[in-house]
Amino acid sequence: MTYTRIAQLRTAEQFAGHIHTLGIPLEFEPETQCAPESPLAQPLDLPTFRIGNRFCVQPMEGWDGEPDGKPGPLTHRRWQRFGSSGAKLIWGGEATAVLPEGRANPHQLVINAANLSALAALRQDLVEAHAKRWSRDDLYTGLQLTHSGRFCRPHDQQRLEPHILYPHPLLNRKFHLPDDYPLLSDDQIETIIDAYVQAAVLAYQAGFHFVDVKHCHGYLGHEFLTAVDRPGRFGGSFENRTRFLRQVVDGIRAAAPGLEIGVRLSAFDFIPFQPGPGGSGVPDSWPGAYPYAFGGDGSGTGIDLAGPDRFLDLLETLGVRLVNLTAGSPYYCPHVQRPALFPPSDGYQSPEDPLVGVARLVEVTARLKRRHPGLVIVGSGYSYLQEWLPRVAQHTLRSGQADFIGLGRALLAYPQLPADVLAGRPLPRKHICRTFSDCTTAPRQGLVSGCYPLDEFYTRRPEAGLLKQAKSEARR
Repeated sequence: MTYTRIAQLRTAEQFAGHIHTLGIPLEFEPETQCAPESPLAQPLDLPTFRIGNRFCVQPMEGWDGEPDGKPGPLTHRRWQRFGSSGAKLIWGGEATAVLPEGRANPHQLVINAANLSALAALRQDLVEAHAKRWSRDDLYTGLQLTHSGRFCRPHDQQRLEPHILYPHPLLNRKFHLPDDYPLLSDDQIETIIDAYVQAAVLAYQAGFHFVDVKHCHGYLGHEFLTAVDRPGRFGGSFENRTRFLRQVVDGIRAAAPGLEIGVRLSAFDFIPFQPGPGGSGVPDSWPGAYPYAFGGDGSGTGIDLAGPDRFLDLLETLGVRLVNLTAGSPYYCPHVQRPALFPPSDGYQSPEDPLVGVARLVEVTARLKRRHPGLVIVGSGYSYLQEWLPRVAQHTLRSGQADFIGLGRALLAYPQLPADVLAGRPLPRKHICRTFSDCTTAPRQGLVSGCYPLDEFYTRRPEAGLLKQAKSEARR
């Protein structure tokens, strides 16, 4: 299926016409504003901190740490570039495992006592890179804490070693797990909760302002929210399915009372997709109402925000004010999570124009922000907007649909994007992320993470040739 490329939409009339043709609710402003007038340049006040602007660096999973979970040279380079970007909210920096066995790949960062000084130095690198160009007093830094659950690959990128909460009928089949695959026991879950709390204490000691207790993208925290069939203390009822969150938050409050807490949440999810005729993604089949999509309406591809609303109510009750909204999972419905024109090598062609996915994320975030105005909410899914990102972002902020604009893969290609937007400089087309998905395909092949098409540092590396060969073999 062929979709109109955003890069071909050179005028506001063309972009507006494309939006109208798709029939989606996506608005943008007539021109890009620079600081200090731009909504993107406005500070946001927390009770004890003023964050300098409304750009947020999203947490991403790195594949370039050391085998023991310490950051490597390429990790430091990436964090330095995030620091120099001009964004004032660093949401998690990147996904950091609370236990070695909970890593999503063998080169993911791990937070433990042995790695504390290395993670503190990584944060300091980011802060110093920021301070060379900007004031550091309004830079707010967090660390995303994760356990990859069903998608653990701690020893070999090609070998899953899952830690699961229940036998998901579709995902067990998709990833070749038998129905009797062992489940995490309640005692094992308690051990993982303790690891989260210990990790939060270490993050505080390393200098981070907050930690993100990750509940998105099919990883362990997210799987708790769908554990409707699990018996015992951590499954079934909403109260039981959120027990993990409550115990982690209570533990952090007791052990590190000066540390703030955030949650990145998949606000809705879809049934797993797979390549269909012609390579386009098609939803898996399921008899009756599909129960395993948190924020789903039972159809598999529809949205019901009653559950997410209740979850955000709980966060407010717990005093957790920082919320980062995303959706879906990169493992079974990536077009929902990160709209892209080009799929990764192990994926499928988007079954919809990616702009539809962007509008869906923006709209759901706006609906939840309206219902929870006291929360500080980061929106996701903006990278696909490319040249139109600043003008959509301005409207989103000015109309109160989100508090921050989250950027992930766009900053791998073009880390100076926030600085250029705030300064009113035109965005150089050759640096803008076109969602080629090489930043996903390369790690799926066991190669280091980075933007191979647009960052000359990676283009010149030997992995670029290996990536090209892998993509060619995948096409064949």
